Amino acid sequence: MTKEKFKGKYRIQSSRYPNWDYSSAGAYFITICTTNKEHYFGEIIDNEMKLSEIGNIAYNEWVKTLELRPDMNIILDEFCIMPNHFHAIIGFGGKNVMRGDCGNVMHRRDTMHCVSITTMDIKQQNKTPNKFGPQSKNLGAVVRGFKSVVKKYATINNIDFAWQSRYHDRIIRNDNEFYRIKNYIYNNQKNWDNDEFNK
Repeated sequence: MTKEKFKGKYRIQSSRYPNWDYSSAGAYFITICTTNKEHYFGEIIDNEMKLSEIGNIAYNEWVKTLELRPDMNIILDEFCIMPNHFHAIIGFGGKNVMRGDCGNVMHRRDTMHCVSITTMDIKQQNKTPNKFGPQSKNLGAVVRGFKSVVKKYATINNIDFAWQSRYHDRIIRNDNEFYRIKNYIYNNQKNWDNDEFNK
C-alpha cells in the first residue's frame, strides 16, 4: 500500500479500484481480517471450523444480510469463516449478475457454505468512477454494517475482539474466475495448514 500526501500529510491510498462504481451491478470476492490476524472466530480441528461465540455471531449476521437490505438486490454465494478472517462472494444486481437462489441453504446450520448458485458472468467493464461521500447502498456499506454489528456485540458482551480497519475486494469478471474463487473458499478450511493467513 503506497502513501500519498493530502494537505501536506501522508495518507494511506484507498484499496478500492478507482474506476469502478461499487453501487452498480457486479460481483465481488471479499476478505475481512481480524486485527493482527488474531484467532477470534474459533479454531480449525480435523479440517472443520469450530466457531467461537463471536464466530457464531459473524456467521449469523452475514446470513441476515439479505433480510436487512432487501432493497439492494443482493445475492450471497460461497462464504466461510476462518479463525482470523472471513471470505465471501457477494453480488449486486440479482439475477442480472448471478442466476439461482441460495436463500434456503443460507439458513442450514450444518454447512458453512452457500453452494446453490450455479453460474455468473460479469463481462461488462463498469467505467463509472467510484463515488465518494455518503455511502449507503454499495459494497462498502454492506461490509461496514456487517463489521459494525459484530463489533457491537463483542463490546456489549465484553468479548475481546477487533477487526482490521480495512477489507480487500476483488471484482469477479467471468465464470472461470467465479468458480476458481468459489472452489478456493469452499476448500479454505481443509487447506488451513498452508493458508497465508495462518499465523
